This record gives sequence, structure tokens and C-alpha cells, in this order.
Amino acid sequence: MTPEPGRMTETWGNCQPIAAGERFAFVCAGCGDCCRARRDLVLSGYDLYRIARRLSLSPRIVAGAFCKSYVAPQSCLPTLRLTPDPKTGNCRFFEGSACAIHAARPLACALYPLGQSIDTVTAQTAYFAQLPLCGASAGAGQTLQDYLQNSGVQERAGADARWAMVCTQISAQLLAAGGAEHPHFAAAVKRIERALYYDYALGDEFYPQFQQNIAALQPVLDRLLA
Repeated sequence: MTPEPGRMTETWGNCQPIAAGERFAFVCAGCGDCCRARRDLVLSGYDLYRIARRLSLSPRIVAGAFCKSYVAPQSCLPTLRLTPDPKTGNCRFFEGSACAIHAARPLACALYPLGQSIDTVTAQTAYFAQLPLCGASAGAGQTLQDYLQNSGVQERAGADARWAMVCTQISAQLLAAGGAEHPHFAAAVKRIERALYYDYALGDEFYPQFQQNIAALQPVLDRLLA
């Protein structure tokens, strides 16, 4: 299950975090089961940007074609969920027995079968082994650090942590202002959605644009939610 924006600090039951040098026995068997019947993949702005860049389409077009947009009830944040293929019920990008956007796959897919928890104050990230639904025994397996590096999670960790922190801060601001009861809530959500997901040029890197978007968003929110 992918957390909605602003809910990145969720815990994973009684699971203990895996240390960077600790090994876990999992190897992808290539069965594609993790891509079938998926209705829970929530995208971050960085996920959407990466997919848009891979498809050479704007983030707004990708979201309109492949996602459902809604306001998450707990965080009051605009949220994008990847919708399944209407014919198969599988992920939209699952073709044959492979991911058509594998190099740009969402964080939840790159992490599998790991869960992730981000402390939105310190940006410290912890990883937990979830029960895999597939895979093969790997004996001693890889270390966590190797797994994160090989799956591309390590190189994006900073952007993901910052995303979680910003979303938590914006959610707190919305909730403190009364959430959906505030008279300018709809306008605020629309402006937040642009900053988080849509106002990105694919020729430029995501993170500097994200920082600029949030810097421009904050005074607008201050006025709308006053």
C-alpha cells in the first residue's frame, strides 16, 4: 500500500527496521504478480514527473490519462492514484510480463517488497521487509544498502524525503485553517496540486523546480488560508 501525501510517517505494524548492512533473502522472480490487480499506487510529484519524462508527455497529460485525482480525507491534500487498466485490472504499464516504464517506475514499485517510513521532521528514512507475494529464495540475499542502490531508490531518497516533509507541512497548514470547511479550500487545493504535480518542465531537473514551486506556493497559501 502506498501512503498518501502527508502520511509518509506511517508505521509498518510491529516490523523492525532493517539496518543498511543487514541482508534479506528476496530476488524478483519476474512473475509480474506485483503489477496485477493494483489499485493502491499513489504517486508523488516526482513519480509523475519521471513517468511523464519517460513518455515525453506533460505531467498534466499523464495524470489525466492514467490517474485519478482526489482530495485525501486525512491529509486534505490533492492526491494522484494510478488507475488500473479497465480491461485487465492490472497496472496500466504492465505489458506482456514486464513493466513498460521500468526505469521510471514509481517508488512503491522500486521498493517492493520493502516498506518505507520517513520522519518528516528529521528526514530520517527507515525500511521494513514486508511479506512478499512472490519472489525466489536468495540464500543470504543482498544487503539493504545494495538493494536500494540496485533498485534506484538510493539516488532519489533526498527528493522523496523532502516531498514527505513538504506535504506534511502543507497538510498541517490546511488542517489548521479548517480543512475542507475553509471558504477558500478548493482554490488552495487547486494551487497546491499545480505546485506539487504539474508545474514542471521536463527538460529541467525535478528537485530545483519543486523547491521553486513550493517557495512560490507558500505566500499564496498564506493569503488564501488567512
